[in-house]
Amino acid sequence: MSENAGQAPRRRAGAARGGPFGEKQQLSERVAAYVREGIMVGEFPPGEFVRTEHLAAQLGVSQTPVREALMILHSEGSVRWEPRRGYRVVALTARDVRDLFHVQAYIAGELAARAATHLDGAEIARLEAVQSELVEAEGAGDTELVDRLNHEIHRTVNKASGSMRMASLLNLTVNYVPLRFFGTIEGWPSASVHDHGAVLSAFAARDADAARAAMVAHIEHIGELLVAHLAKHGIVS
Repeated sequence: MSENAGQAPRRRAGAARGGPFGEKQQLSERVAAYVREGIMVGEFPPGEFVRTEHLAAQLGVSQTPVREALMILHSEGSVRWEPRRGYRVVALTARDVRDLFHVQAYIAGELAARAATHLDGAEIARLEAVQSELVEAEGAGDTELVDRLNHEIHRTVNKASGSMRMASLLNLTVNYVPLRFFGTIEGWPSASVHDHGAVLSAFAARDADAARAAMVAHIEHIGELLVAHLAKHGIVS
């Protein structure tokens, strides 16, 4: 799946007051990302209230960044403020998920098309080497390594596009993708194995149209896998 050309939005290594957050990104934004991804996979069920004090204790942070995070999510429509009651999780639909991935696929496809004409032979060879490692990791069941190598491939592609503003727009859509749960979404690791081949072949041929089509197909594929996963677990209908 695609990510922005700079730092990965999903990385939550490090600790803040014993919690799972580092300090490079503003704390409220990291809390918002945590809840946003949790909503996407049903950790925060639709209709339930997100309790500020409980979430703060869970993450090892004060209640201030949690309140700020919930205001961010309210502005996005992920939660709804109800006076004197708090923030209630808004239901997620299969259409919501598909819309997200359609937008992401369009942008990622354009970035791949541009990268196809910018990547040099050495960069393509390095991508192929990383993909070989990814295939081995998937075969060994190491989903964490698959996730990391997948990120490296997409980061390289997006950076090679030479379109940082468009990559920033892609990052806005990736913020909604539950990358923290990469290894638990059925089919995601194997999709990175099978779908990348067509993208890399297009790069080797310097075929921008083929690169675009292959990347669009890849992103829409993982979107459908997520919809199937969420439907299976009763999170969307």
